[in-house]
Amino acid sequence: MCATTVAKSTTATFKRRQDDADAFDFAGATPPKRTPRRIPAHNQQPLRPRERDAIIQSLRAGVTPRCGLPHIQVGRDGEIAAMREDIERIQDGGASIRFIIGEYGSGKSFFLQLTRAIALESDLVTLHADLAPDRRLCATQGQARNLYAELAHNMATRAKPEGNAMKSVVERFVAAVRKRADATGVSVAHLISAQLAHFSEHVGGYDFASVIHAYWEACERGNEERKNNAVRWLRGEFTHRADARNALGVRSIVDDDRMYDHLKLLGLFVHQAGYGGLLVCLDEMVNLYKLANGPARMANYEQVLRICNDCLQGSAAHIGFLMGGTPDFLFDPHKGLYSYEALHSRLAENTFARNAGVVDYTAPTLHLANLSPEDLLALLHNIRHVYAAGNASQRLLPDEALHAFLAHCALCIGQEYFRTPRNTIKEFVNLLAVLAQNPALHWSELLPQVCVSPDRESGMSDALGDDMSQRATDDSGLVSFQL
Repeated sequence: MCATTVAKSTTATFKRRQDDADAFDFAGATPPKRTPRRIPAHNQQPLRPRERDAIIQSLRAGVTPRCGLPHIQVGRDGEIAAMREDIERIQDGGASIRFIIGEYGSGKSFFLQLTRAIALESDLVTLHADLAPDRRLCATQGQARNLYAELAHNMATRAKPEGNAMKSVVERFVAAVRKRADATGVSVAHLISAQLAHFSEHVGGYDFASVIHAYWEACERGNEERKNNAVRWLRGEFTHRADARNALGVRSIVDDDRMYDHLKLLGLFVHQAGYGGLLVCLDEMVNLYKLANGPARMANYEQVLRICNDCLQGSAAHIGFLMGGTPDFLFDPHKGLYSYEALHSRLAENTFARNAGVVDYTAPTLHLANLSPEDLLALLHNIRHVYAAGNASQRLLPDEALHAFLAHCALCIGQEYFRTPRNTIKEFVNLLAVLAQNPALHWSELLPQVCVSPDRESGMSDALGDDMSQRATDDSGLVSFQL
């Protein structure tokens, strides 16, 4: 393509975008310019009893707490700084995608939840879900719709961090439009049409705007059933088009084919509602790697490629994706993302950073560094502080006990005690629980009885069943088959 053609194409694109912007600025329909909210720095906040109980119970069960994460966070300074830059990019109208790669028990889920908490404090809307055999990115029997429904159910805002925030987001949008209508004298219905006019350029956008209209009309008439149906449609809870047509007059629903398109529409909508953007957190991506059916696995990887292209090329706006997985999910040349050549080329490691022995925090793949022994010691200090409810006089263990505990773990499992510290943390919380209930016992008497085992990968049979696990093993063996 010659330079003249490129210049003409660029000029036409700019003019079209300018015309679109002028079309939105009708009767004050364009929302006011948002000043990007300053991303709060990590700091220690007062410890609430509810947060204390949630942290202790989650750590004892080996799962990630959903609240109070800043009280126990240690290390990961470079990774957290990279996530803050991504959040700022989303607020400025861009898009981002990151693959959070780490071994089992290395803290992937904790890091995803910590990033989600930072996003909420930065006035973003977050969606999060774990992939499972019945929840995938691409499917034909409702698994993709199930994933969207789970994401929508877990929609959270700063005011509703626990989830189920879809109705609150719609109410905020309607309230903002109504306030603008009172100031300009234009009808609310007309402003909604003008503000959501550009949605028709996207797949499913016309029906999305129609559902928002239906919600507003139901608010005016006091029709709670129609309001609930509109929220149900936005959550992807309709499974048949006929039900959606009878309830709301729209001809489409969130199905397997349109799951990702509706996520992009949600990103645009939450921005129109006054939020900074949308952050989608997908954990347990290893379930795609575990799919025994090769074509189904490739179809999901094609959806991952589509998301990568939209985010890296600037086709999406006000949306970001975080995908957590294991090294096998990324590097396996037969079943991992690297088995798909297009993804391999986009997610390949920066060779200059690797040869120099440094980390490139701007790459799409973010490999979580292992915690150092010093980081784990600081983590045990934080857990002891949380268990004592922030009261130094109520601490159950002295500092020398923490050093002795880590030395015992090192004897049991070697370096795994700080590389994948999940089981180390579980046993430490169990030790604190015994000491809290039995004040007469001394920690030195209990320490030799602590049995710490290395964290192991969950078997394929846990997610797929023994038969499918066997078929997956047999299928991977065909790669080296020779006649």
